[in-house]
Amino acid sequence: MAFQGPLLVFSFSACIVLYHHHVEGGTTTTPTLSRLDASFCHGGLEVIYPEPEVNVNKCFIISPEHRERISKVWDAPQIRFPESDEKKKYVLMMVDPDAPSRASPTRAHWRHWLVVDIQGDGLSRGELKGTTLSEYARPTPPQRSGFHRYQFMLFEQPERKLLLTKDEKSSLGNWDPQAFIEKFDLGVPVAAVQFLTQNHKD
Repeated sequence: MAFQGPLLVFSFSACIVLYHHHVEGGTTTTPTLSRLDASFCHGGLEVIYPEPEVNVNKCFIISPEHRERISKVWDAPQIRFPESDEKKKYVLMMVDPDAPSRASPTRAHWRHWLVVDIQGDGLSRGELKGTTLSEYARPTPPQRSGFHRYQFMLFEQPERKLLLTKDEKSSLGNWDPQAFIEKFDLGVPVAAVQFLTQNHKD
């Protein structure tokens, strides 16, 4: 089922609610997704990293013990969409709208991954068979830049050839995903998920 409503992904800022609780020896701060960030996810898309604990099938914050591995070790995740139509093709994009920071996103959007011509028959089984326009780039939020959103969006692809321009290929930063969506008539995403993470040294 297609997502009904405006494409909010490019218009609002990330928001995190911080809850403080007391433990022996001090106070710890536990970040929790705001209702706004939690509402981004829909459609049943799954982003699966090697650790079984990191199956991104809803909006959440990456736990501290996984942040270094997701930035330095793990390669492209497995993508699964159980609701895919085997007769259709799909487009997957992954972006960071908070580059280099939420407070000053002067390099947004950062294009982390872009795959087109994805075959629907394999997507339901977690097989990403398509044409890669941008290779997967691991999430690497700079130190002291706060939490970044890493957003995965899946679109049904119309019967046309999708390409990046020469200028788009020259840089991953300052990419305009909305312009790409409108240029190729992708409409709204049929499914989307996001996770939030920050530099593992913070």
